[in-house]
Amino acid sequence: MRFDNCVFETSCGVSGQLIKSDMPEVAFSGRSNVGKSSLLNRILNRKSLARVSSVPGKTVTVNFFRAGDCRFVDLPGYGYAKVSHNEKLRWAELIEGYFDSGRDIRLVVQLIDMRHSPSEQDVEMLDYMSAKNIPFIVALTKADKLNKGERMEMLEKICGVLTSYGNIPVVPFSATKGEGADELRNLIRKYVED
Repeated sequence: MRFDNCVFETSCGVSGQLIKSDMPEVAFSGRSNVGKSSLLNRILNRKSLARVSSVPGKTVTVNFFRAGDCRFVDLPGYGYAKVSHNEKLRWAELIEGYFDSGRDIRLVVQLIDMRHSPSEQDVEMLDYMSAKNIPFIVALTKADKLNKGERMEMLEKICGVLTSYGNIPVVPFSATKGEGADELRNLIRKYVED
């Protein structure tokens, strides 16, 4: 599986626009501003394939990228407070529509900011995937923002929350330094190719 030949396919704003599922998919989920676009760009060895924004809540569509015989799917970020109630409902419909449309989802990479304990919305997403038997791993973003002691403390705290989901792979990740990128690529290959 090659990560360096990925191309943008399309964006969908409502579930009725979702493209046909005709190949394995790896989805990326997480709160607004957790670093989904930065993570995607890093593991795909591209600078700006996925649009990075300093403004939370910018990804409001499901974005599809094709890498050979696999698709990468950037889901809208959740948990951003400064959007209307109707917009939050649209996002929820879009995300649920994606997961409920009978797609060949091999893996979800759930992003959690390593500087903070999982939010209520993070836990809701983990519960949702667990209840639907959707395979997932956790990428702890912004790992480079913590010193060694803080990293150990937060890793222990986050892994404590994750124990109820079984033996879930947890990967500290830094888009800036590239830490965890190879490990994520290897895990994605394993789930897609097995």
